[in-house]
Amino acid sequence: MNGATMSFAYHAYEAVHMMVSPMRGVSDAMQLAFKNPANPLTYTPLGRTVAASCELFERMTRRYGKPAFGLGETTIDGVKVPVEERVVWERPFCKLVYFDRKITGRRKPQPKILLVAPMSGHYATLLRGTVEAFLPGHEVYITDWVDARLVPLSAGPFDLDDYVDYVIDMLHTLGPDTHVMAVCQPSVPVLAAIARMEAEDDDAAPRSMTLMGGPIDTRRSPTAVNELAMERGIDWFRRNCITTVPLPNMGAFRQVYPGFMQLSGFMAMNIDRHLTAHYDMFKHLVTGDGDSAEKHRDFYDEYLAVMDLTAEFYLQTVDTVFVKHALPKGEMMHRDKPVDLTAIRRVALMTVEGENDDISGVGQTKAAHDLCVNIPDDKRVHYLQPKVGHYGVFNGSRFRSEIQPRISDFMVSLDMEAAKGRRNDSAAEQRKGLKVVA
Repeated sequence: MNGATMSFAYHAYEAVHMMVSPMRGVSDAMQLAFKNPANPLTYTPLGRTVAASCELFERMTRRYGKPAFGLGETTIDGVKVPVEERVVWERPFCKLVYFDRKITGRRKPQPKILLVAPMSGHYATLLRGTVEAFLPGHEVYITDWVDARLVPLSAGPFDLDDYVDYVIDMLHTLGPDTHVMAVCQPSVPVLAAIARMEAEDDDAAPRSMTLMGGPIDTRRSPTAVNELAMERGIDWFRRNCITTVPLPNMGAFRQVYPGFMQLSGFMAMNIDRHLTAHYDMFKHLVTGDGDSAEKHRDFYDEYLAVMDLTAEFYLQTVDTVFVKHALPKGEMMHRDKPVDLTAIRRVALMTVEGENDDISGVGQTKAAHDLCVNIPDDKRVHYLQPKVGHYGVFNGSRFRSEIQPRISDFMVSLDMEAAKGRRNDSAAEQRKGLKVVA
């Protein structure tokens, strides 16, 4: 598939959505008719079959928009507390969202987390469960990346260097007591950002970084995704994955890697599972198993909501991380300066991997410990979670019961150590003052 074909593919994708709109209208009307309590056929196998077929057609032809986080409250010490989403920092390609817990009375100091979500096709809401798990005991901020299809050309380009700049700028906004968490893809730019900050002796460098299922060194336990990148090379991705956003989108004429293409690739890898899931949902709807059908809706509402990535970011990431392995080789550059991981000395490091991860193989994230040689041993932790895949590293029951508590303990212990250091420094200053007076 060449560039011209790719450009046509995006226009064809938009055209198909427009062409099925009338059919969607008819289907919606039929679904309402066969779900109407006043319709005698609603309660028959025929009526349930027609309604189920109409819903599946609607869901398979829908353009899924950005989901909401929907975290309106959390529970702290057994008490339900309202939560308000607030944007505290904003650039053309990202908003920093703060989950402001409306705690009454005096607040007990809690770890402050910058959760860097993947910019890899899905929205930051993919980490809804991650945010929810940390909310009771942490101040949580998350990077809410913007769909490149919606960013006008006048906003300029966005590449991997810009990503690193964004992370540094956000850390400057939040301050040095921040714990930064990178889930999957952002592990590389986050590690690069911290290396640059440490090399510049930046006072805003975070207290810790937690890298989760990230491709730090994809030469270790290479997965099918890693092998594809090595086999094809960057020129293949440039020819076959990049297209232009069509009108009337706000980002018209911007070069992108479209989300619908990435989603197609993901689904093709497990097409039998997705077909079975949709057939099972059809059966649940016909038999009236509402709970099972709702679980299917919740999963696919998130899974099928995708966003475009700028071409420059996508290609630079593929080339730097998966083809050239620039970071582990010590060859990665940020702007015109080297990314030297040996410069990291003050920032604590925790890495988390999943035993069955088929996206970032075992050892790829742990490689950060071998590269960041100057972090003291008492400020580094690695954890391998048994029996979870890539998604289970940051979501699900084992994340909530096994992984999240370990990350939380890591952050709390560092905050306690920092508080103890401040008290000791204060006491030393007071003793020094008394000696001067004497």
